[in-house]
Parts: sequence; structure tokens; C-alpha cells
Amino acid sequence: MSGTNVDPIAFLGAGNMAAAMVDGILARGPWTAAQIACIGGGGPSAAALAHRTGIRKAGSLQDAVAGTRTVVLTFKPQHLAQGGAALASATKGRLVVSVLAGRRLAALQSAAPEAANLVRFMPNTPAQLGAGITGWCAARPLDANDQATVRALLGALGKSVEVPEAQMDALTAVSGSGPAYVFEFAAALRDAGVGAGLPPEIAMTLAIETLLGAARLLAHRGVDPETLRNQVTSPNGTTAAGLRRMTERDFRGLMGEVVLAAKARSEELST
Repeated sequence: MSGTNVDPIAFLGAGNMAAAMVDGILARGPWTAAQIACIGGGGPSAAALAHRTGIRKAGSLQDAVAGTRTVVLTFKPQHLAQGGAALASATKGRLVVSVLAGRRLAALQSAAPEAANLVRFMPNTPAQLGAGITGWCAARPLDANDQATVRALLGALGKSVEVPEAQMDALTAVSGSGPAYVFEFAAALRDAGVGAGLPPEIAMTLAIETLLGAARLLAHRGVDPETLRNQVTSPNGTTAAGLRRMTERDFRGLMGEVVLAAKARSEELST
């Protein structure tokens, strides 16, 4: 796919996720700025996004989708039910990709009853840097053209995994909410370093670089985390002492509770 042989695409909503996807698309293709339109609510986000990236700010919903085959829903999830006939008309015969957290395919079908197909994305915040992991599912099998479009959009955000919709709440609890767990762990490691006698700025640098390096090593080596953990751990050494305390406090059990709590809340919020 290249910018010369893809249909225009429209973003309905121009907030942070739309901006992340547009930035990724323009960096990695296949669409050019001239092939992308956006429309926002009453605020300045659409104008700001258009000005910064060179995409077109549409004057109306119908103007936004004119000539498009794909519509990406990036507005606030609570606005889906307010779309009414205008949204149903704008999505008729088009591939609809939704980044609306907690909105199931059934709700999307109700809002866009004549869409050609419906695809649901669950990205996470590192997608802003093209470093995200996005879970996705589709209402029906994608044809070749739609599959290429979906893959291009997913590629703009980082990596992706396809899962059944029944697993989306669990995925949300792990990767959607997961960056917050990592940030909290980084803050805890920083604070622990300060408590052990390090200056705050050095403790923060050590926490960040340790997380980055460990994640890169895990991805590069392609082995399970336990193997790499054991390679760090000398018998009766410093790492072993720290890991014993994590085991005593049931660190893994706590993380299991964290993920299950997030999954339960995702199920409560999903419609």
C-alpha cells in the first residue's frame, strides 16, 4: 500500500488518540496528509491537529467522510449513543474502526447498523510514540482490502494482537491499564532508591533506565522472564535477598488481584 493507491480516511474525533494515529500514519504510511480528514467537537482540537499535521479539517460530518472507505471513531466513548441518524448515515457502507474504550461490537452495530464491517481497537498510551500494543477484534472476517487498512492503522500505533471480543476486558486489564502499573512500579523503585540513600534525580534515572533496559533485553532474548530473572540472581546474593521479600509479600498474587480488579471494572463499564 502506498499513498497513491489507498482511499481517503476520516477521523471522527481529534483528541490524543486521533493525534497519535495520525502521527503514526504520516510517519509510517500508507496515507498522506492530503488523504486524511478529521472533525472534532466544539473545541479547538481538530483545527490544532490539522494545522500541525497538514490533514484536512472537515466542516461537517458528511464532509469528513466524503470519498472515504474507512471511518475511525476517536471521539469520547459516551458520545457514541448520541450519534443518531447522522452517524448511521456517515458510516453506511464503510469500514468502521473504533478506538472507543468499553464500547462493544454490539453497541457499535447499533450506532452504525449499515457499516460494511466493524473493528474494535484497544490500544495503550505508548501508542503515542508508535510503541503501543493494541488488541483488536472484528465483527466479521475482513476482506483483503479491509485487512490491509486495519493492519496499516494498527502499525501506526505499534504492535498488535487479534483476540476474540470475549477476551478484550482481560486484555484491557493487562495492556490497556498496564502502563499505569509500570509507572507506579517505576515510582516505587525511585522512592525505594531515595529511601536507600540516593538523590531523587539519580534514583529516577536509575529506575527509568533499568525498566527500559530490562524490557529491551526481555524482548531481544525471546525467553521467559523467569530465565532472565535467574540469570541476574546469584545464590544468597543481593538480588536473591530482594526477591525473597517479594515472594514473602506475594508480589505475583498482588498483581493477579490488580489485573482481576481492572478486568472486573472493564466489564462493568463495557456496553
